[in-house]
Amino acid sequence: MNRRNIEANPLLEQFSSYLSKIDKYLGRELDLYSWSEFYTPLRYASDGGKRIRPLILVLSAETISANKHVTVDVTEDMFLASCAIELLHTESVIHDDIIDKEDYRRGKPSFHIKYGYNSSILTADFVLGIILSICTKINNAKVSAELSKAATKMSEGEMMEIRLIKDPYLKDDDYIKVVENKTASLFEAASKIGSLFGGGTEEEIYAMGSFGHLLGIAYQIHDDIMDWNNEDRLFNILVRNNKQSAEFIERMENLYISYSSKAKNELKKITDSLSKKHLEHLTDLTFLQF
Repeated sequence: MNRRNIEANPLLEQFSSYLSKIDKYLGRELDLYSWSEFYTPLRYASDGGKRIRPLILVLSAETISANKHVTVDVTEDMFLASCAIELLHTESVIHDDIIDKEDYRRGKPSFHIKYGYNSSILTADFVLGIILSICTKINNAKVSAELSKAATKMSEGEMMEIRLIKDPYLKDDDYIKVVENKTASLFEAASKIGSLFGGGTEEEIYAMGSFGHLLGIAYQIHDDIMDWNNEDRLFNILVRNNKQSAEFIERMENLYISYSSKAKNELKKITDSLSKKHLEHLTDLTFLQF
């Protein structure tokens, strides 16, 4: 592992064994479509992500199963679900970059810049078909329900953002509501699905879902603070509405820390384990600043 790889994905330094396995399963699923015209674009769209959402799913499964003094014996389905989570994120990124008119993503041309708008829309639809196929392999109604719920909320969040981006009276609460739907919903789904595979009780699944939800909000606020010069994003309208003040940025930094702390507090409801410590580490988003 070299420094360039770590800078591209700082999670590699601590979680390389998990991420390599996630990438192995993801590559295997995509290779099933090597016959398709969509294959090369799919590979392009999937390359370079941090994989934090599927990582949360796997760590959540291990955290819950560790509390029951058993090992996770659903490895195949668990990693298939992690692929579905990552692909749902990939689909949303393709659409998001079109709507936000982003020219670059992960240090390379955005999908619609490289392949065009029509191909982007069709590729995102194709990704949804792959996700549905994965759901049939897993054959777990609760897992499918969580993925469906997340996809619905993510779309709602995107529509909210489109509406609110024209609102001159945009408030902090409006921004958080968009983040809850657009970003936190998938973090929550990853945590809950992992807990399902770990054999969690209702209370454990709820606590882990809350952890994911709160971490997702913290993650997005942190990400927006790191990149607030992009004028087309909702966060940056708030920056301008607050006269680009240092006080506003500090307030948002404190808000991110607050949500991160709340996420860690939810983990206190779960018995200690090594995997839980890994999840606690993920609440410290400062190491993702590369």
